[in-house]
Amino acid sequence: MQSPSHRQRGAIGNDVGRFEPLDRQQESDGWWEDEPPPLRTQVTDDASRTVITRNRSPDIPFDRSVNPYRGCEHGCVYCFARPTHGFLGLSSGLDFETRLFAKPEAPRLLDAELRRPGYRCRPIAIGTNTDPYQPIERERRIMRGILEVLAAFHHPVIITTKAALVTRDTDLLAPMAARTLVGVAISVTTLDGDLARRLEPRAPTPARRLAAIETLAKAGIPTAIMVAPVIPALTDHEMERILAAGQRAGAMSAGWTLLRLPFETQQLFTDWLDHHRPARKSHVLGLLEDSRGGGLNDSRFGHRMRGSGPYAELLARRFDVATRKLGLAARPGRTLRTDLFAPPPRPGDQLSLFGGL
Repeated sequence: MQSPSHRQRGAIGNDVGRFEPLDRQQESDGWWEDEPPPLRTQVTDDASRTVITRNRSPDIPFDRSVNPYRGCEHGCVYCFARPTHGFLGLSSGLDFETRLFAKPEAPRLLDAELRRPGYRCRPIAIGTNTDPYQPIERERRIMRGILEVLAAFHHPVIITTKAALVTRDTDLLAPMAARTLVGVAISVTTLDGDLARRLEPRAPTPARRLAAIETLAKAGIPTAIMVAPVIPALTDHEMERILAAGQRAGAMSAGWTLLRLPFETQQLFTDWLDHHRPARKSHVLGLLEDSRGGGLNDSRFGHRMRGSGPYAELLARRFDVATRKLGLAARPGRTLRTDLFAPPPRPGDQLSLFGGL
């Protein structure tokens, strides 16, 4: 049984990261009779000097991203970003959910990077690693600051999130959408509230995510429904129902990904199955291995997002049939504009000679 101190958290344990030289074990010495207090979320400011991350992956439709936070309090047990906490000397387990790093200087750094003479505008993706609208964003408002910068520069942005908090920024997103500068994708893993609470303990309920799609759509913001990740023998049977629910809420496009389990995430997810779905464990892992070249992960370009083999091909066909029937476009839907990009003048900048004529 999961410790009371770990309730409302996704990971069962907190094993050390793969780069650490020593292991650790928690054992009772008989002096403590009571359970330890619940784990509290700790937030540390990140002193990064740059904020735009570049990539050359052919599997994703963008070459740059921004992450306001490291770690994610949503606690999704399957999150492929969990192993990145190992680079900080922390665990991909409970540390990833409870020891977070915020980037308060991100808006300022982004402003500076967008003003560099050699900068060429292409859509920036946000939410590709951890959720920019996780609970601490309510207080820190770093994502809000980033959007303010992007709006001022007329810079296109693609946002992926599980959080209904994205609707807070409709006042910024709607004008950007009118200029074809923004697209939002809301991820829904399952419509089963109990399963969602165990898989994604601190993320908004599926109903709240669908309500967020409806709010954004009514504001004219192009929104996609993401069936992500599809978990074999656990959530795969819901694909068509999730797509239909998203379409009813106002989604214009859709996408899907197959469960990815890199590095330590494999053991975390296996432990989760042992604890929450032991009867399904062999079936889930077996189908995943069939789609991942015999392992639990396949990092090859062209395979890592959707897998390969008969099961993965069946999922792809089901998705294609359902989206055609529902009239959903394949994400990202419409192309975002880059020709409007223009750095705004800073206080004290000299105006153009003819700027006021």
